[in-house]
Amino acid sequence: MRRAVSITTGISAVVVALLALKPHQLSALGGISHAPSTSSAPRTTPSDGASTGTGTFTGAPIDTQYGPVQVAAILTKGRLTAVKVLQAPDQNGRDQQLADYALPRLTQEALGAQSAHIDVVSGASYTSQGYIQSLQSALDQAHA
Repeated sequence: MRRAVSITTGISAVVVALLALKPHQLSALGGISHAPSTSSAPRTTPSDGASTGTGTFTGAPIDTQYGPVQVAAILTKGRLTAVKVLQAPDQNGRDQQLADYALPRLTQEALGAQSAHIDVVSGASYTSQGYIQSLQSALDQAHA
């Protein structure tokens, strides 16, 4: 039983580590590449021009096992000042409970880190990964 738990934990850690890597990091690991998303997610134009990094940037909707997650990053002069959750899993009470617990923590971490390089919230791994990926896509737009 202990061996199974150890193996499962090790595999989970590897999967989480791989999911946390950016596409350009993956390609350096062995030729794995990521094609840009052709999602129809709305892109909000920066209010003061792209060079100032000011505006609201909508991230791509990320499908998770429990439903889509999508956020918008609000930047002022290149600083992440707020993250607005546009979509989160809410198909049942448990999904809503996890989202209500995890999303404020993820937002607080993102604002503190000024990036999408944040830890997942225990118990809300899928929602956390969706949040992080959507936030990263929004920040990529801001810095494009």
